[in-house]
Amino acid sequence: MDLSLLQQLNEERAARRAAILVTRLDDGSQRLVRRSGNHSADPLKDEFAKRFRSGKSGTVATDTGDVFLTVSVPSPRLVVIGAVHITQALVPMAEIAGLDVTVIDPRTAFATEERFPGCTLRPDWPEEVLKHTPLDAYTAVAAVTHDPKIDDFPLIEALKTECFYIGALGSRKTHGKRLERFTAEGLDPALFDRIDAPIGLDIGAASPQEIAVAVLGSIISALRKAPEPGL
Repeated sequence: MDLSLLQQLNEERAARRAAILVTRLDDGSQRLVRRSGNHSADPLKDEFAKRFRSGKSGTVATDTGDVFLTVSVPSPRLVVIGAVHITQALVPMAEIAGLDVTVIDPRTAFATEERFPGCTLRPDWPEEVLKHTPLDAYTAVAAVTHDPKIDDFPLIEALKTECFYIGALGSRKTHGKRLERFTAEGLDPALFDRIDAPIGLDIGAASPQEIAVAVLGSIISALRKAPEPGL
């Protein structure tokens, strides 16, 4: 591999940005494709979209010969805002599904090791936590505190950083008031359709455990089925 390409690929990995190394199998020539780039004129654009979603490397036949796509995507993360009963059920299921999970809640009575054993738990305000571990396109955010003082900031950050899933607990009336606040903050209303609210798949969930199943289903669907931005 060309050393400059290797350095660029490592930089993308370190910054949790997805990239694909394209290698022609006939002559070994290579190029690096970043997820954030414009691929509209690339003959492999549809293949890139599929690979960025699946994270799977492999050989692709083209009109000019076979190429091998080495896919590098960050491991998907789930940031849950709120150490509530739904979260207690959601965390172990999400970890089984392969998500790296972080729970954030400044309410130390809820965010305890006893309630979330072995979990990455941050008993602090989201503003402080996200300052050091920012959101990105391979992160899902589920806000379930029902408290605007805690939920609003991470939801706004999720919209700004193109998180692949953004969900918020609350009724349609509650969500309507939330969008009024976001509009007052200067957010583009065109972004609001990206918020899954009321949160989770519409499966008639009632208990915290059932709601957790619905939320995880929405997250997996967004990760595996949603189109890649800009592709």
